[in-house]
Amino acid sequence: MLSVLYTAEENAFREQVREFAEKVVAPRAEEIEATAEYPRDLLYELGKAGYMGALIPKEYGGTGLGMVYETIIAEEISAVCAMLDVTRGVTSVYFAPPVYKFGNDEQKAKYLPPIVKGDTIGAIGITEPDVGSDTAGMKTTAVRDGDDFIINGEKRFITNGSIADYILLFAVTDPSVKARKGMSAFIFETETSGFSVVKDYELMGLRGLKVAHLKLDNCRVPATSMLGEENKGFTILMDELDTERTSLAAGAVGYGRAAFEYAIQYSTEREQFGREIRSFEGVSFKIADMAVKLDAARLMTLQAARRIDMGISATRQGASAKLFACVSAQEIATEALQVTGGIGYTKDCKTEQLFRDARLMTIGGGTAEIMKYLIQREVYKERGF
Repeated sequence: MLSVLYTAEENAFREQVREFAEKVVAPRAEEIEATAEYPRDLLYELGKAGYMGALIPKEYGGTGLGMVYETIIAEEISAVCAMLDVTRGVTSVYFAPPVYKFGNDEQKAKYLPPIVKGDTIGAIGITEPDVGSDTAGMKTTAVRDGDDFIINGEKRFITNGSIADYILLFAVTDPSVKARKGMSAFIFETETSGFSVVKDYELMGLRGLKVAHLKLDNCRVPATSMLGEENKGFTILMDELDTERTSLAAGAVGYGRAAFEYAIQYSTEREQFGREIRSFEGVSFKIADMAVKLDAARLMTLQAARRIDMGISATRQGASAKLFACVSAQEIATEALQVTGGIGYTKDCKTEQLFRDARLMTIGGGTAEIMKYLIQREVYKERGF
């Protein structure tokens, strides 16, 4: 199937990434799960291997391979260690591409090469204590003071927030209009005075991932740190979301695939009533359903990625892929746990972790409900309504 969906070059690249994941990432996966320690060295390794810059051109140290290759990376790394791909994606998909698309030459030269190498970590600062899906309700402010801006506010649930070197930070620069018309984006350096980490949240799954509550108290940043034009930050935010959702969908295919493969293996080893449990339709039909969902999720993700590479709008396709892939991964992990039975609910079995890891992404990166809202909006828009 993959030889039909992907080119020979893309399939060869997948094998390369899969080999890297098995040799470099897999030996550390259990340790990360057990200790919940952030694997900073693995981000360096991803950079060295060229897996941090698929969306960044060669002139800034990236590979410029594009979104399809990015989804291959996301799937293969997530299949082995989902939290590692989430932190990688936040840096190389959420932070870096907007800097490339909207930054000036000085900003691109300063921030992109170290990000692509894995030398520095990026984050994106949108969500706030009172602002989740409603990004237009943002309350963080950036007030002009001569050649600087003074930023005040809080950001919550910021992945990589406590370890990031740079945050693509969104703040209101014109409070006289609605936030979406008065919002600006800044490349915020976390060494700035007044910046603090309130806490890192202890997560249900994806152990080792740093998701933080941040505070900005009279943080003075130069006006030159603004990304793009003043009060045009909402455009940047919206542009970033198509690639974010498509990458998240690819990651979901990866950890969904891991649960699927585990269930298959277990069903051929576990015996009840004198035969392998795979011979019972109650089990084998679950495997069939998993396979269908994975195939469909990968196709939807690939469609969105190809559109992005072609420069075609992928708002509906990216939202559809994220919705279907993330819901499917959650369902697959649930069924994999059911296949593995009692042992699957214990720490002795991988399905327990996969069940917890899969749960986040129908919430993070845009809830399933918001994806449905976006999809129906685009459907009507395509028909002129």
